[in-house]
Amino acid sequence: MTEQPNFAGAHDDRDVASGYDVAAIHAKWQAKWEELKPFATSDPNDKRPRKYILDMFPYPSGDLHMGHAEAYAFGDIAARYWRQRGFNVLHPIGWDSFGLPAENAAIERGIDPRGWTYDNIAQQKKSMKLYGVSFDWDRVLHTSDPEYYKWNQWLFLKMYEKGLAYRKDSWVNWDPVDQTVLANEQVLADGTSERSGAIVVKKKLTQWYLKITDYADRLLDDLNQLEGAWPAKVLSMQRNWIGRSIGADVDFVIEGREEKVTVFTTRPDTLYGVTFMVVAPDGDLAAELVADASDEVKASFTNYLEQTQKQTEIERKDATRTKTGVPLDRFAINPVTGERIPIWAADYVLADYGHGAVMAVPAHDQRDLEFAIKFDLPVRVVLDTNAPITGAIPVLELDENGMAILPDDLPPLNPRGTGKSLQGDGRMINSGPLDGLSKNNAIKKIVEQLEAAGTGRAAKTYRLRDWLISRQRFWGTPIPIIHGSDGELIPVPFDQLPVELPSTEGLDLKPKGKSPLAAAEDWINVTDPRDGSPALRDADTMDTFVDSSWYFLRFLAPNDPDKAFDPAEAEKWAPVDQYVGGVEHAILHLLYSRFITKVLFDLGYVSFTEPFSALLNQGMVLSEGKKMSKRSRKAVTFSGEIAEHGADALRLTLAFAGPPEENINWEDVSPPASHKFLARAFRLVGDVTSAPEIEWKTGDVSLRRATHRFLADGPGLAESLKFNVLVARIMDLVNITRKVIDTGAGGADAAVREAAEVITIALSLFAPHTAEEMWEKLGYEPTVALAGWRKADPSLLVEESVTAVVQVDGKVRDRLEVSPKIDAAELEALALASAVITRSVGDREIVKVIVRAPRLVNIATRQQPAAG
Repeated sequence: MTEQPNFAGAHDDRDVASGYDVAAIHAKWQAKWEELKPFATSDPNDKRPRKYILDMFPYPSGDLHMGHAEAYAFGDIAARYWRQRGFNVLHPIGWDSFGLPAENAAIERGIDPRGWTYDNIAQQKKSMKLYGVSFDWDRVLHTSDPEYYKWNQWLFLKMYEKGLAYRKDSWVNWDPVDQTVLANEQVLADGTSERSGAIVVKKKLTQWYLKITDYADRLLDDLNQLEGAWPAKVLSMQRNWIGRSIGADVDFVIEGREEKVTVFTTRPDTLYGVTFMVVAPDGDLAAELVADASDEVKASFTNYLEQTQKQTEIERKDATRTKTGVPLDRFAINPVTGERIPIWAADYVLADYGHGAVMAVPAHDQRDLEFAIKFDLPVRVVLDTNAPITGAIPVLELDENGMAILPDDLPPLNPRGTGKSLQGDGRMINSGPLDGLSKNNAIKKIVEQLEAAGTGRAAKTYRLRDWLISRQRFWGTPIPIIHGSDGELIPVPFDQLPVELPSTEGLDLKPKGKSPLAAAEDWINVTDPRDGSPALRDADTMDTFVDSSWYFLRFLAPNDPDKAFDPAEAEKWAPVDQYVGGVEHAILHLLYSRFITKVLFDLGYVSFTEPFSALLNQGMVLSEGKKMSKRSRKAVTFSGEIAEHGADALRLTLAFAGPPEENINWEDVSPPASHKFLARAFRLVGDVTSAPEIEWKTGDVSLRRATHRFLADGPGLAESLKFNVLVARIMDLVNITRKVIDTGAGGADAAVREAAEVITIALSLFAPHTAEEMWEKLGYEPTVALAGWRKADPSLLVEESVTAVVQVDGKVRDRLEVSPKIDAAELEALALASAVITRSVGDREIVKVIVRAPRLVNIATRQQPAAG
């Protein structure tokens, strides 16, 4: 039996006297669930339709917190609802158990990260069982188990075979505290590490990447499939992160260099306005261009490169910074004008954007203009933004230099003088065959011209960069590659997987800029599988987002030693029908999961291309308006709230607090009030004296109407995730039922039993322990979780009368019971004939009557004018 907390404040003597003993009820039903396994999904003969509900699995860093309490409440409500609707619901749980927090905690304590990790998992598992979440406990997984990460390695090797995993030298994001590289997605907007909070710097290393950019178009375009099913905010964040730009690749000849330099631009129409080229100082091209330069140029460039490397990427992208740069004493040739243009290195160009080089059009780009003004470089206007883009193409005179002469009565096109680049639409000028064309037509024509000349082509580029997965830390999946003495990369044979992590005994895990695994000599030194010669394992481990990118599929066969998952089971269960988790994973986890799903689709392992059909991002639980943390001044803990109020009161509180996607201020909610309501609902079933076999139709008609209206409305509320509204409707039905018991036929009325049973079934979504005890008191065998949502009787949904509100000058003065089919004229006549309304109007003049049949009559009056 699961150990129970004290529940010190979860009941009073009246509750115990009524049988509502929270501690005893929780202990009883958790033991029953362990025995009955009502949430298992392994029966191959189960013919119910399937539904896959998944919560983002937790990281085992200490016990659960209030954010977990909220997320798992919402996921469990959805799972329990679909079971009541007759579905076989897969609702599994596992732990994302690799990663830096465990390793850092182990280093701090001088222990193996395994012990710290699995102790925390045991604590969280205990808390989850106390919370009554309907997980299938036969499908648990931990990503740090060799039985799991073996399949990370299998996936890596499959991608390596397809050319989607590769190794290269590049400038990477380096966390100087955790001493490891980071993917672009793990660097926050302020340039800090999302893990340690340190300012991220650039470092050149040889690293492993996954080619997510090969899927950029599909990742972007397939977001259209998720419109309305995923939060709009998440879709927008992913679109912005992928950041597709449409334009052209233009080839520039560099004097003294055989290979051309390709520049990507979204504005190929402005090629005639290119007056210089800018390259990233930390790119390979810049280093090559200064290799044969004078000592003066080399010294200037080296000094500038050192300054650049001290800056964060965020600082370099800051458009408000004063522009800096150095000339490289090299020249490129403008492919459409034939002009020699100087090449500069400037830190506002990033090595991994496009091709690391930018064609500068200072008249029409603000960054380029500021740079040109600072270093006195030419500025040439090629787009007349004063000219209308409709109508006939204007004919302009040219001066002796072949430049367009513009009319005197228009604003001057003088970016150098104004300091503002010319943006927007207009007509091309000073652009040879493009003159007079609108911007869009000019783009089309110049691309055709470039393609005909072999100097360019239509192209796309992306903000998205390939996924850097190498990590220089111990607690992660070893990369299954062997480095031969000849420099060759040799995949570990499939039959030798998993490549397991070694013991930490004698191993220094402290971060030092390279993987601790490199010092594990017995582990790192191996033989080359080709010829038996000495070789080395790859010492890096994988980014832990690899673990979570496909875990939803491993839940389909968590104990299968022969395959990552069974494609036949994926066909039955996947994709996930409802995914629940925080918006903080909008880019990292969700983007990577979408990518890996598309890879698995291309490899023929799954038949779908999106992993999660619907997504719920729950809000945060706040204390005094701030996100809760272990360091909060007023800590509100999961274990503390369970002990004080019980799991059911806590779950109900979170569900009732507001729409799931909105934040909750803990000071604004009341677990004691939730407990009080649950005790009231519990006492209600105790008052039922009729037998389960009673004939429903003999009961109180008004109560039956309320019950069946609830049955009709409940599914729509649950499926639209309006859990707070559904709770409110349960509360209303409890109150209506109590009123019938107290003022009508008492607990013997058939309608009272029917309402109590419906309340119990609905309450099982939110307060499962309480609902199970209520179900038993009503005379049924467990479990209420599988009782089934009752069908509403259509005949009880037809309203025999409705209440029409009658207002006089905006104030409610009377209520009339009328037919739902009453017309406006009849309703107006009834309202004006009401004695209450006649008294309310008095001697005032009725100036207007607004009727909204059958619900509202609004009478406007004014004071009668004085006589004579």
